Amino acid sequence: MRRPEGRPMTQTPTAPNGTPGEARARFAVPAKHPMVTVLGSGDSLLRVIEQAFPDVDIHVRGNEVSAVGDAREVALIQRLFDEMMLVLRTGQPMTEDAVERSIAMLKATEDGEGADETPAEVLTQNILSSRGRTIRPKTLNQKRYVDAIDKHTIVFGIGPAGTGKTYLAMAKAVQALQSKQVTRIILTRPAVEAGERLGFLPGTLYEKIDPYLRPLYDALHDMLDPDSIPKLMASGTIEVAPLAYMRGRTLNDAFIILDEAQNTNPEQMKMFLTRLGFDSKIVITGDITQVDLPNGTKSGLRQVRDILDRVPDVHFSTLTSQDVVRHKLVGRIVDAYEKYDSANEQRAGRNGK
Repeated sequence: MRRPEGRPMTQTPTAPNGTPGEARARFAVPAKHPMVTVLGSGDSLLRVIEQAFPDVDIHVRGNEVSAVGDAREVALIQRLFDEMMLVLRTGQPMTEDAVERSIAMLKATEDGEGADETPAEVLTQNILSSRGRTIRPKTLNQKRYVDAIDKHTIVFGIGPAGTGKTYLAMAKAVQALQSKQVTRIILTRPAVEAGERLGFLPGTLYEKIDPYLRPLYDALHDMLDPDSIPKLMASGTIEVAPLAYMRGRTLNDAFIILDEAQNTNPEQMKMFLTRLGFDSKIVITGDITQVDLPNGTKSGLRQVRDILDRVPDVHFSTLTSQDVVRHKLVGRIVDAYEKYDSANEQRAGRNGK
């Protein structure tokens, strides 16, 4: 990617006071970009940067930003402003969340985690535009997940709630349909969750299964004209059905999504995977920490990685609490539960259970 227009940041090996290990960088914002787009309303974006680099002095004068401090952190700030300008050049605004995620990506790269993708590449990858809004990945793992869907026939998206694994898969399905890569979308879920059985629920069959499939309908309404969805479903172009309805079928020329796959048993998982037909793609999503199956029943999602991990054209994407795109507190809740579960497992191990 090209460097942003305008004068780039420049570094000198020492700060004005000559302190070893310190550096100075300056960045001139091109006149066509108002400073508010770079610093945020009320300097909200600048505050995010200052909080992430508390030991660096950052100053703004006119259209110039300067940073003085530890050479490593100043270099990261330099890269951050370059990435921000690349995003702004696409017409996409920077948000506090985008700045935080950009900083996290740059720090991960600096720590040797080897990310080839830059923050600007992640934040400007558009999947689908619908009714004035664009669906795109927001984290590095999300981008890699989306890229894997393009490259592989079967992709597993495994991670906690709020990481966008189902929503992004739905966006890729709609994109594939609109570009005529497939002729239909099939969305399915296990219809038995949290100990409830369909036979005990009131109403017709469709009224019984609707609560289980409602999240998939909601996502469709975000991505398509709501008036078109009944027609697409009536014609069979989009099908939303319980997993049991997949048995005995061969699904050709389709983009198939199995959601909440942690609530399949091994037999159901095998049944679903063997529905794959010609010119089709399968995405399977789930959270192995939220299994609602009866005690003693194995989760097909937990088992399948051991079986298929080395099978060609099958890919496993793992998302973490760092990829949660809901309220920040959701990520903290996920981390807290993981620590709690880990502590309990260690305690049980010490007690010989």
